[in-house]
Amino acid sequence: MAKYEFTGETLEHEGHTLKRIRRLSDGELGGWIESEGNLSYLGDSWVGDGAKVYDNARVSEDAKICDDAEVWGDAEVYGNARVYGNAW
Repeated sequence: MAKYEFTGETLEHEGHTLKRIRRLSDGELGGWIESEGNLSYLGDSWVGDGAKVYDNARVSEDAKICDDAEVWGDAEVYGNARVYGNAW
């Protein structure tokens, strides 16, 4: 079951085309991901407004990426992890 949708907005960043997401349950506008492979549909994982996830990076389980944080490469953020602020 889908938990988010793409809004149609795109952003060019570091040579990647990122797409903005929106949570279906409450309409909250999220951050930017490159593909569905970056954010799991399972659990409560989320990429918040301003945050970016791209390359082969994956956010899953109950992990949260927020503020202006960026996750990329082959990084895996999972469990109850939080990446926030200007972290990358």
